[in-house]
Amino acid sequence: MARPRKPLLSRDRIVAAAGALVDAEGLDAVSTRRLAAELGVSGPSLYNHFRTKDEILEAVADAVSAQIDLSMFEPGDGREWPAALYDWAHSYRAALRAHPNIVPVLARGPGRRPAGLRVADAVFGAMVRAGWPPAQATRIGALMRYFITGSALGSFARGFVDDAAAYDAADYPHLGRAHLLAEHQERVDEGAFETGLRAIVDGLSTQYAARARS
Repeated sequence: MARPRKPLLSRDRIVAAAGALVDAEGLDAVSTRRLAAELGVSGPSLYNHFRTKDEILEAVADAVSAQIDLSMFEPGDGREWPAALYDWAHSYRAALRAHPNIVPVLARGPGRRPAGLRVADAVFGAMVRAGWPPAQATRIGALMRYFITGSALGSFARGFVDDAAAYDAADYPHLGRAHLLAEHQERVDEGAFETGLRAIVDGLSTQYAARARS
């Protein structure tokens, strides 16, 4: 009986294995030696697909960018630009929340990553089609990336310890209930994101209307 063949090594297999490691253990867990062991191959065989660990992490980041829904920016979608921006922001954040350990790589910007560049292209193109000047469309894309990646880098609520004694009223007269924030982390962080996103979209809508009147 013929021995079963090992699955062929491919970029997709390497990226999937590296992504699983990043999700489970963080960026430092990824090394060519560790990946080779996970994939059941020799270390040098990885170099047929990626030259460095950084290239692998860039590919993992791009795989996450590919999960972001861009359908709302397609010309035939029908959503007005504020609704499209709002829906896209939620999809963007959902992708980052599903893979929080890769966010520091994504936060550096798209670089040469194809999926990341498609995201930037879709947002910029949609804003220009809506009537925003190119310079302002660029700023809107930057603003949204700052806001969304920042929200995914950490939890505001979990930044406060759940020890009431840490918030002496003599020193912190307004933090008497700060020890409860971590307990309500999901509600606090989701509410903060929604408040910020609404403020951004509503503020941009006000600017847009003012430009139309001028």
